[in-house]
Amino acid sequence: MVNVPLGVFRKPFSIFDRRNGADDSAPAQDTFMTDCSRQDEQLSLIFTIASFMNNFLTLPNGFLFDHFGTTVARLLGISVYTAGMLLIAFSSPVNSVLLFPALSFIAVGGILFLVTNIQVGNLFGTHRSTIITLYNGAFDSSSAVFLIIKLLYEYGVSLRGSFLFLACCSVIHLFRTFVLMPRTHIPYPLPENYTYGMNCGGTRDHAVANVEEKNIQTSQSEEEMPFKETSPQGQNTDKIERSFKSCLLSWFFLWHLLWLSVMQLRHYLFIGTLNPMLNHLAAGDPGLVSRYTNAFAFTQLCGILCAPWNGLIMDRHKGKQREPGQSEQETDLKAAIVSLSLTALQCVLFSVCAAIPLLPLQYLTFILQVLNRSFLYGGNAAFISVAFPSVHFGKLFGMVMALSAVVSLLQYPCFTLIKGPLGGDPFYVNIGLTVLSLLAFINPLYVYLHCRRQAGHRPSSNKSASS
Repeated sequence: MVNVPLGVFRKPFSIFDRRNGADDSAPAQDTFMTDCSRQDEQLSLIFTIASFMNNFLTLPNGFLFDHFGTTVARLLGISVYTAGMLLIAFSSPVNSVLLFPALSFIAVGGILFLVTNIQVGNLFGTHRSTIITLYNGAFDSSSAVFLIIKLLYEYGVSLRGSFLFLACCSVIHLFRTFVLMPRTHIPYPLPENYTYGMNCGGTRDHAVANVEEKNIQTSQSEEEMPFKETSPQGQNTDKIERSFKSCLLSWFFLWHLLWLSVMQLRHYLFIGTLNPMLNHLAAGDPGLVSRYTNAFAFTQLCGILCAPWNGLIMDRHKGKQREPGQSEQETDLKAAIVSLSLTALQCVLFSVCAAIPLLPLQYLTFILQVLNRSFLYGGNAAFISVAFPSVHFGKLFGMVMALSAVVSLLQYPCFTLIKGPLGGDPFYVNIGLTVLSLLAFINPLYVYLHCRRQAGHRPSSNKSASS
């Protein structure tokens, strides 16, 4: 999985400017000074398109995953990811337009890997949300791969060689797809004695294949009729009977979409305007801008360390005895309230720091940004997995990402506003987005009120049942 923040690569990609005698395989000389404003504008546009494709195409990818299973979805992801890496590898100042499809291919391939990997959390019942957020954190931290490419480029390693190497790494993804992942889906909850993959012993291949075939059939039946059995407390009744349409039109989905959209727009605009903002605050000092850019890229590596904390918050109730009459879903939703609220609070703090035009403060902004980003995407996937039936996960995850992508298109008018009337100063746009971020608190408030209503119904239902 590779997630691409283009702000990290404005310096390496300057080789795609049309310059006399430019060499697309060697680093640009520091003595060559040029106006990069046009390049920044083009890279911001590439970032906008790639981030939109990353989210919007999650919708058809989710339907693809739900309908055809893991293997087909991952093979498609590997194909577009490899194509994106090869397009960047063979880009040059003459055909730099290849960056537009290349970054979109990488984004789409990465999100396909993520969607298929999230189901691995179903194997860890009491730590399901932790594993889901861990995968999302790894997806966020994958942008640090491009920091390594940037540093290698500055030490003389060509971009072409680096991206050809990443393209060859697709062999690892192929191995994992055919050996370590199921062909269809990992059901939730898991049926008894559920197994998949290859036996490490290598002496019972035929028997293992037969067991896997039975498990695949079991998984398919679970997909068609999830939670057919009802527990004594009826703990899964609400999730069982809900159709995809009812989930899509629910207030849960609407407020969660708002929660994701406003914070995602804030992050996209911050990343897309990072280089102009740093140039503005550093008074055009290229060395200072490069130092802060490297610091930002380094903090992205910490996403994989931050994300599991959100999962631990959501899993903290696992293994504890529930209140009488309380369903498992209701318990999961109560745990999600803290996660959703904390994520919204982090976004407001991050946005406030980003709005203050003080260069040293941006170190704190970078830390809050990666912390909030990890909580945002990990919490998004974890909340969908607990609030809606697992059989609709791919479709609902794709739908919320696709609709939030439409909202994220507002970032490009914001880019134009900053570059034009505001003269490169994003202060007023940052203030407006900080106020907009407050809308994210509606989602945890609605979940809290829903859980209170559910708790209010329990005593009366228990009393009527006993009578």
